Amino acid sequence: MTSRRELLNHAATALGAAALPSHAAQKWDAGAVTHLLPTVSHNRILLKASFNNPLPTPPKLKAGARLYDGQRTDTRGQFWLFDAPGLEPSRPYELHLTTAGKRLCDPWTLKTFPAPSEQPKALRLLIYSCAGGHDVLKQPDGRSWFLPSAVRARLLERGLSFAPDALIANGDHVYWDLLAPRASLNLGASPEGIAYAGRFDRSQPVMGTPNETVFHRAAGPQILPLYGTRCRSTPVFFLQDDHDHFDNDEADDRMVTFPPDHFMLQLARATQRLYYPEFLPDAGRPMGLPYSSAADRPAGVSESFGTLRYGQLAEILLFEIRRTQTLAGPNAVFVAPVVEDWLKARMAAPGVAHVVNVPSNPPGWSAGKWGEWYADLLEPGGKLGVSKPKPYWQPGWRTQHDRLLQAASAMRSRIPLFISGDLHSLAEERIFRTGQIDLRANPVVAVLPGPLGTSDMGWPSAFRGVKAMPPAGLDVEQGLAPIEENGFTLADFTPESVVLRFFRWNQKQPVTAIDTLEPFRVTTLQRPG
Repeated sequence: MTSRRELLNHAATALGAAALPSHAAQKWDAGAVTHLLPTVSHNRILLKASFNNPLPTPPKLKAGARLYDGQRTDTRGQFWLFDAPGLEPSRPYELHLTTAGKRLCDPWTLKTFPAPSEQPKALRLLIYSCAGGHDVLKQPDGRSWFLPSAVRARLLERGLSFAPDALIANGDHVYWDLLAPRASLNLGASPEGIAYAGRFDRSQPVMGTPNETVFHRAAGPQILPLYGTRCRSTPVFFLQDDHDHFDNDEADDRMVTFPPDHFMLQLARATQRLYYPEFLPDAGRPMGLPYSSAADRPAGVSESFGTLRYGQLAEILLFEIRRTQTLAGPNAVFVAPVVEDWLKARMAAPGVAHVVNVPSNPPGWSAGKWGEWYADLLEPGGKLGVSKPKPYWQPGWRTQHDRLLQAASAMRSRIPLFISGDLHSLAEERIFRTGQIDLRANPVVAVLPGPLGTSDMGWPSAFRGVKAMPPAGLDVEQGLAPIEENGFTLADFTPESVVLRFFRWNQKQPVTAIDTLEPFRVTTLQRPG
């Protein structure tokens, strides 16, 4: 039996051995393929793909000895999905894409996850947020509003060089805000954005109308150059947040942008359908959660609430807050009550060593935004506070936040870990109290994993006038105060612990420094008891 010391030594060796510039990797011929983004469970693969040109005949995916027909997801036949059920757990599958008997790219390998009953010894996740950004959108001085896609791709390649078992991209894959009174002026409603992509007609469907061309121009360049085929052998889990619905969370007397209207939902659903996979079914997740089991999606998948289940080692609960948030005052919620019930049930259930919450909106920090768990606003002196009411903020959001943190802390044999998106920072803290709820018996650990695409005005300190900071009503200990730099986090799970490795890159550094990034902070979290 492998000892804990041997496992940790193996993880450290693998971290160093895998940390080689991916440019040295063996060449792989992408052929006609523009992008490949797969996800897996223990018995199924779901793959989203696009090609240089429309395919006149439907493509096929071969996994092992079985063939699976491609399903067209756009009007022209350039985007396709492949759904491959009935696979074996923990098995590497050689995958082939063909059309009319002709190969579309080189074969590649993708491995299914362990079965829920298996006991794997290790899991490595690559986690980041805010990877979107369009190179065409420029500031008045000519600089991009976002980190150029080539630099983002280099950061992604560095993360992938450590050979993660899966990747979690937490929210904001697309920045093309259309109506938000402030953010849209530099994005989808800007003169540059309109000149490049055109205007949406909100009275028409997104797909199958002139809107489809605008959509491809707005969304495609934010996703395709970044991912390409880099993740073909790495299962991906994409959460959506506010900008993925083509607007910023803003609220004033002119407009309240969320919950999303019908056209925002169409845009978000179209982006997911074409570019990145939904969440595959899981036995512990109800099939009837909101935005699950839709008739126009592969059987049983969920669009907003997902599970990354890795045998009995880890269950990662992924949930976005925008689609089901309500404006009901003290009864308002970010996630629908049935979703909250699912989260709390999984945290209370035995049988898995680690249960981790990955929401699109972070507990533990505030930047004075409207659509946060917290009532904090920017006050004179550059600090956050609650001396004035936050317009249109709903107290029920904070109440739900407290219930979720209490449920996490109640996992006495687990680390109550939250790894979140949205706030464009690298950070780590422990939460000892929220409101009147004492969490000291098992403090909640909150992490911001780092943004991939943020630049200049995207940092909270620039756009909002304040860095992310702990809000009122929390007792916290900040192990790592928020850092506004690009980066990502590796999370290594063993049955006894979670090791978090934080990576950062400052835009004043040369781009070549990305290729040799090493962790600047390592945190080891031991399971209680």
